[in-house]
Amino acid sequence: MAIDNDWLVPLEPEFKKPYYRELYQKVKHAYETEQVFPAPEDLFSAFELTPLKSVRVVILGQDPYHGEGQAHGLSFSVKPGVKIPPSLKNIYKELNTELNCYIPNNGSLIPWAKQGVLLLNTVLTVRAHEAFSHRSFGWQEFTDAAIRALNNEDRPIVFMLWGRPAQEKKAMLNNPKHLVLMAPHPSPLSASYGFFGCNHFVKANEFLKENGIEPIDWQIPNL
Repeated sequence: MAIDNDWLVPLEPEFKKPYYRELYQKVKHAYETEQVFPAPEDLFSAFELTPLKSVRVVILGQDPYHGEGQAHGLSFSVKPGVKIPPSLKNIYKELNTELNCYIPNNGSLIPWAKQGVLLLNTVLTVRAHEAFSHRSFGWQEFTDAAIRALNNEDRPIVFMLWGRPAQEKKAMLNNPKHLVLMAPHPSPLSASYGFFGCNHFVKANEFLKENGIEPIDWQIPNL
């Protein structure tokens, strides 16, 4: 699947760079020789579902879920009908505390993506059952280009950086128009160290409203 919306403007130059040619070959070989998630057609779903001009909030993840049928190209999201993973359960708990959102019966975050929440992983592929197994492929250089493009947008955007890998991107976010929120990762290992009670969803909507931007409806509906 190719990127064919306004993300092409900042990202097309990347496709011509030597690192991307290498990355493309590594990813192609991986799909041919091992089980890789997400499916190739879902690789750029985050960009497809949330055009650059629509981005209001960015939630940065590390790499795709590595279990069968989970990943579909959006950070923290799983396909409808797939069991809700622990990190996403904790995100839902925090939403329930902050905004009294009910806990939905599915883990598909497509409704957020369609409202302008870019659900971007720093690495876009993973070998089945091996977290972060494609971290050396070169995806970070590509997703850094996307983060730079977002930083350069001359309008307010909220960045939610959860956990250390996401927080390492803070140095790239120096545009005073943006709001950068940081918290521990929502995983069960770290959520109780400050993800719970971070109030990021309330803070994001307050910031958007203050800047005359429609807030996000964070309630994921039941299916």
